[in-house]
Amino acid sequence: MSSPTEPATTVTTTLKGRVAEELAARREQLLALSHAIHADPELSWQEHRAAARVADILREAGFAVEVGAYGVETAVEAVIGDGDLSVVICAEYDALPGVGHACGHNVIASAGVGAALALAPVAEEAGLRVTLLGTPAEEHGGGKVSLLQAGAWEHADFSMMVHGMTGPDRGAASFRSTAVDRFEVEFTGVAAHAAGAPEHAVNAGAAASLAITAIAMLRQHIVSTSNLNAFISFGGEATNVIADRAVLQVEVRAAELDEWAELRRRALACFEGAAIATGCSWSHRPTEHAYAPMRPDETLAGLWDANLEARGRTIVHEEGIGGGSTDMGNVSWVVPTIHPVISFIGEETVPHHPDFAASAVTPAADDAVMDGAAALAWTTLDIALDPVVREDFRQHTAQRPAGATTQPLPGAPATLTHADMEALR
Repeated sequence: MSSPTEPATTVTTTLKGRVAEELAARREQLLALSHAIHADPELSWQEHRAAARVADILREAGFAVEVGAYGVETAVEAVIGDGDLSVVICAEYDALPGVGHACGHNVIASAGVGAALALAPVAEEAGLRVTLLGTPAEEHGGGKVSLLQAGAWEHADFSMMVHGMTGPDRGAASFRSTAVDRFEVEFTGVAAHAAGAPEHAVNAGAAASLAITAIAMLRQHIVSTSNLNAFISFGGEATNVIADRAVLQVEVRAAELDEWAELRRRALACFEGAAIATGCSWSHRPTEHAYAPMRPDETLAGLWDANLEARGRTIVHEEGIGGGSTDMGNVSWVVPTIHPVISFIGEETVPHHPDFAASAVTPAADDAVMDGAAALAWTTLDIALDPVVREDFRQHTAQRPAGATTQPLPGAPATLTHADMEALR
């Protein structure tokens, strides 16, 4: 680290300037990465080429890189520096079925890589261990949860990422995400000829239909921050055979863990009731890791906001923006974390739509890559170079029991094991 006699503000300003210079020098490389990932979308757990692109850039910059980190095939861990303050910067790179990078994960990945690259030349002076963690399967699956279980954040003092968005720039503390649990329900009945012997059937398709109706009736009685969705993924194979098997895909979202647990209980009652009414048996199983609601760290959020404004952006402070879900929420319950959004200024598209995919490679998105990378790196330096704040984060980590980041959240649905996830894939 720098000399203790040198004023902290002078050191911070100097190192932030070097970060900005490094980013400017790498602008072409970072935007090429963003555009290459965008042009070659890969679905959750299949992001081999994106992971390789990220790994290659960081390896060439001197990072110690492992692809397939923590037993997750398309995860990347790249580390530089041996300081006693550890930051984990996350890079997502999975795409959506049918609409490609309509959530802008190419921007997330490139901004994260940019922040790590920019911090590398100053890591020793700042006493940092910088980890870029490529985290697959955010859209479906929960790569960060698999990585948490395997210990990827055990050494972390704090963790950050940045997500592209349209509309104005907003404060990091205002970002919220809902908890989500996705599971599959299966009804089992007895098949019979639909015209010749319907009285001998136990209709699994009828159970599925009743359950969908019950879910629809339940929706009007839940709080506005919760959400409940389901569809029948299998309901039979022929009109003249009463189905003995029907399957539904279900997701339950809520803003708070207790609301989440209660809504899940009520949703399961809908399926139980449909089974009782039709005489079917039923079962359910998770299909993905459950995601927790996001809990932004206030210190990190305040520093991020100041640094984003230092890049010339204007922040509009609103309460409770968001509504989707992210596996970064799980990280935020065990490590101080932020998941801010950064605007594609002037773009008006909405996420998960083909138009948003087009917005994610505009000049506005390119600017978001660069400003997001700078704000991530500068926020890291603000923590590292303020002795009081640094010690606060270090003490938080020291007080965390060993293995705490690997444990499931209290009250959350059962967490899948890594073996479970491999079987589902």
